[in-house]
Amino acid sequence: MASLLSLQLPLAVRRSGCFTSLTSTFASPLLCSRRNYLKNDWPESEYLHKSIVPTMHYQKSLPRLPIPKLEDTIRRYLAAQRPLLNKEQYRNTEKVALDFQKGVGKELHEELVALDKKNKHTSYISGQGFDRHLFAMRYLVTSKGLPLPSLYQDPAYAAINHNILSTSTLTSPAVTLGGFAPVVPDGFGVGYGVHDDWIGSNVSSYPARNVREFLQCVHESLEDIFGVLDGKLPQS
Repeated sequence: MASLLSLQLPLAVRRSGCFTSLTSTFASPLLCSRRNYLKNDWPESEYLHKSIVPTMHYQKSLPRLPIPKLEDTIRRYLAAQRPLLNKEQYRNTEKVALDFQKGVGKELHEELVALDKKNKHTSYISGQGFDRHLFAMRYLVTSKGLPLPSLYQDPAYAAINHNILSTSTLTSPAVTLGGFAPVVPDGFGVGYGVHDDWIGSNVSSYPARNVREFLQCVHESLEDIFGVLDGKLPQS
């Protein structure tokens, strides 16, 4: 039996400029520095809290988009892997990914593009959706009964696709309550909404996970974010 708990954090109890900077009515005045996070040399100081838990997700209801270039997909894949691996692990994953890009991946990508031209009812994701691109090529391999390329046997690939957090926003006056199930046994399903004067979240999990503890982490993380936006560093 799964658990479902909710968190609602009023924004009005905090002075304006901190909480309201994250609400739907106050966005443009907030100025944040921008960096290219696809580079390999981002400093450790860019992280407030660093975690090895991958948190990627995709929205299956997106409209039909062109298949991205394989080079772009591999670049985004490596950028997503970078904060999850140590230097030695990353070098190994980088080599495996680039070998895949230059070898069997190139052939699979060309076949995938050809299939896409024939099947206009299908939909692929561009932008940051590298996981769907790689998944489609993996499915192509298994459907032919061929051995899996080394990219898909890399432990880093398995780890980044074990999605602990399954999230979706519920910001709508038409929605009173909603929830999402976890996609892995040790995961959390997180539905959240950012409104004019409050932020709320509903979280579900299997009994083995502590939902209350997770919600406490969400609350503390929001407090940290608000503190940083207010010019205060969180207490370690």
